[in-house]
Amino acid sequence: MRQMALSLFVLWTLTPAGCQTKSAKVKQLQDQYNAEYPSYAKECIDPVTAGSSGLLTGEQLTPEQIAALETKKKERDARCKPEANRLAQIQKEIIAAQQ
Repeated sequence: MRQMALSLFVLWTLTPAGCQTKSAKVKQLQDQYNAEYPSYAKECIDPVTAGSSGLLTGEQLTPEQIAALETKKKERDARCKPEANRLAQIQKEIIAAQQ
């Protein structure tokens, strides 16, 4: 009986510590994501940086300008893919840590 009570006490004291560690991990991951996302959004998502702002305003582009935009998009996608993957991984880790 005494051993069972001791086991329950140990289990009870470890449970809150695990929850605190879990919430600290979620907070750390969320802080990391929040720190990295703005620069990613500015470099990789922002329409002005993406070169598509003219299309959004209805500007007519020549085939050469469209080809240049497509080339620029491919370069941006290649440059941004690793960062997008890293941010997606952080999101997965946040979701996993919350469960």
